[in-house]
Amino acid sequence: MVSFWRKNVDWFLVGFGIWWLWLLLTMVRPVNGIGANWGTQTSHPLPPETVVRMLRENGIQKAKLFDADYDSLRALSRTGIEVMVGIPNDMLASLASSLKAAEKWVSRNVSTHISTNNVNIRYVAVGNEPFLETYNGSFIRSTFPALQNIQSALIKAGLSSQVKVTVPLNADVYSSSTGLPSGGDFRTDIHDLMLQIVKFLSDNGGAFTINIYPFISLYSDPNFPVEYAFFDGKATPLNDGGTSYYNMFDANHDTLAWALQKNGFGNLPIIVGEIGWPTDGDINANVNYALRFNQGFMSHISSGKGTPMRPGAVDAYLFSLIDEDQKSIDPGHFERHWGIFTFDGLPKYQLNLGTTNTGSLVPARNVKYLDRKWCILKPSAKLDDPLVGNSVSYACGLADCTSLGYGTSCSNLDSRGNASYAFNSYYQINDQDDVACKFSNLGTMTKTDPSIGTCRFEIMIEPLLSTSTRHHLISRELSCFFPIVIFPLLTILL
Repeated sequence: MVSFWRKNVDWFLVGFGIWWLWLLLTMVRPVNGIGANWGTQTSHPLPPETVVRMLRENGIQKAKLFDADYDSLRALSRTGIEVMVGIPNDMLASLASSLKAAEKWVSRNVSTHISTNNVNIRYVAVGNEPFLETYNGSFIRSTFPALQNIQSALIKAGLSSQVKVTVPLNADVYSSSTGLPSGGDFRTDIHDLMLQIVKFLSDNGGAFTINIYPFISLYSDPNFPVEYAFFDGKATPLNDGGTSYYNMFDANHDTLAWALQKNGFGNLPIIVGEIGWPTDGDINANVNYALRFNQGFMSHISSGKGTPMRPGAVDAYLFSLIDEDQKSIDPGHFERHWGIFTFDGLPKYQLNLGTTNTGSLVPARNVKYLDRKWCILKPSAKLDDPLVGNSVSYACGLADCTSLGYGTSCSNLDSRGNASYAFNSYYQINDQDDVACKFSNLGTMTKTDPSIGTCRFEIMIEPLLSTSTRHHLISRELSCFFPIVIFPLLTILL
């Protein structure tokens, strides 16, 4: 009887354990190891160790870097996080022309980190959207030779089975002659080159990395159907020979899948290298749309259904982890606002990645800020003083005023508020240096937070080592010198 009782208890405990494990797994369901892009074009970066902790605490299992920053890679050591390390476009020519240069790059930026620091590097991204039409063919001749040399260097280093090569490309490398996914093929001017690259990736076990941005379509085309950018199923579906496409991501992704298939590479893996939605800098770049898109995307891929042409798990990297206030605004002011976190590691909205027990983003810990003080336009300053316009132009040209303007988070400010925002941005980027609040005696410091509504007047985080020197004032006497810097929004700010 005792033996029978013990056996039943044992079976009960085993069953309870299985039930409890199932419960935990259903409470938190990771989405095929979701990744994130970690960009560093920022005046005051968070310490790499802080960023890596953010990745781990948010269950982000893959990181895509745009360069081979030593400190970032070192911080990723022994974390198990899969890393895609990038090679900037301006390095392609030298790597294309010299195998020794490629071997040296791999030795320094891949081999050392794997062997010494135990960094889990899985991909080398050769270039970043090198065939963008706006580059006017600048990297057409160097990308493929650079790719070949990096692969040869990985083989020589004995890493080619562990580390694969890829080229992150913009979706403009393919198009559809019919407007449907099934009409997809590679761009005519680079068609032969694309087939060479695709074959090379296939032969060497690589993957096709593509960046897909429904927001850009909405931004560039006023007639783009807004609902088609999202995953709610509210858009009129696109019918492609009996296959219905309810959102732009699936249609764009499968246009590539068709292009690969009709050229004989239907089984080449596809990685979504960048996908996301910005939160500021344009009327359609806002927190509500960003949450709607990113949460919709996470729910979409968590189902495991994939797309009509590629059913199954989707390998993707969100763009991006953190805002970058030094990115070029040539494409648009939204470029500095792609992060799901602010520059100081605060969640912008309650995005559920399916990777945390709380169902929401976990902020950065132990972030150190400068003093709680701001720079604003003096109450006595007159807006018709020409020095005010010059000062705002100067500040915006060297700091970040992309949250100002129509439809932005600070569109509620009046002219005086716009000037104060510009002054404070410049003041904070220059580490609250007193001289950075002079502006021909038009600025004044305050300890009263001027933030209002959705418009946040930032307090900068403490600089890392050389940051203060790198971004320090070019001229310490702003009262007598203003370079010619014209900020596009100046005409509507004052």
